[in-house]
Amino acid sequence: MSTSKIDELFDTLRAACARQFGFNPRRVTEGMRYVGKEGHGKDLVHVFKDVRTHSQIALKNTFVTLREKHGDKPHWTEAEKARYKNTNAEIDAEIAAMQAELDYTRNSPLYQDHREQLLSHYKDWPGYQAGGSNPREAARTLIGTLAAAHDSRLAEFAEHMHSNDPEHLAHLLLAPCHLELEALRVAPGVDGN
Repeated sequence: MSTSKIDELFDTLRAACARQFGFNPRRVTEGMRYVGKEGHGKDLVHVFKDVRTHSQIALKNTFVTLREKHGDKPHWTEAEKARYKNTNAEIDAEIAAMQAELDYTRNSPLYQDHREQLLSHYKDWPGYQAGGSNPREAARTLIGTLAAAHDSRLAEFAEHMHSNDPEHLAHLLLAPCHLELEALRVAPGVDGN
C-alpha cells in the first residue's frame, strides 16, 4: 500500500478515535502503526497496532473498534485508554520525563562503566562480540550479577529510577545503546560515503 494511502487512513483513524473515544490525535500518530488489511469486500478493515502494548484498532470506513481482546491477552485497559486521552501538555511532560531518564542513564556511572560491554552485544557495533547473548539477555545478566554483588552503582541507578525490576532496569540501561547505534548509522563514512 502506498504511503499516501496509509497517510489517508491515519487521518481517518485520528478523526474517528477522537470522535468515538476522545483520544488525542497526537497520541494516535505517535503510538499506532499500520499493520495491514483483514477481510474482504464489505468486511474489509484496516488494522493498526500500538507500538508499546500491541493493542489493536480496526478501522472500517470511518468507524473504529478497539480490539479488547486479541488472542488470550486482554488489551485496551482503562489505563491505556486514559493514556491515549492525554492532553498535549501531559504528552510533553511524559516526553520530558523519558528524556530526563535517558540523559541520567547515559551519564550514570553504571552505564559509563559497562557501556562497551553492553554495546558489544549489538551486531551493528564495531566492537561486536559474536557468539554472545542478545543485548537484552546481556543486560539482564549484568543487572543480576551486580545485584548479587550489592553494587553501589546499580543501587543508585535503581533508586533514581524508582525501580528494582531487572527487566525495567535492563530496558533503561539499553536505551542509550540504541541512540549510539543510530548515531553510528547516520555518521559520515559508515554507509560508505
